[in-house]
Amino acid sequence: QVQLVESGGGLVQAGGSLRLSCVASGRTFSNYGMGMGWFRQAPGKEREFVAAVSWTGGNKDYADSVKGRFTISRDNAKKTVVLQMNSLEPEDTAVYYCAAARTLSFTVVSDQYTYWGQGTQVTVSS
Repeated sequence: QVQLVESGGGLVQAGGSLRLSCVASGRTFSNYGMGMGWFRQAPGKEREFVAAVSWTGGNKDYADSVKGRFTISRDNAKKTVVLQMNSLEPEDTAVYYCAAARTLSFTVVSDQYTYWGQGTQVTVSS
């Protein structure tokens, strides 16, 4: 089993920054290399992919809407994945979820993620 806990959400003005963290626990996370991802869900909308990173951190992918503004990184020794969000826009307002997939690579498909955190709210005011 893997437990994921997100933190770092909050209220920020447009143009500001937030840093989301996701801490993983559980022996499975260490024994099986896992790709990690961030997804978000805005009110009335479906959950969408934001960013993903492979187990080694060497491969990453981003949704077109966040490229150049968001950066995903990970520290396996600390079992932590970080999403640095800059130049935030009101359209970025959503609940952000951290997820872990049983793959050494990464995936942008939410159904391929096995473990999910509870989410953290990000609100960007105009």
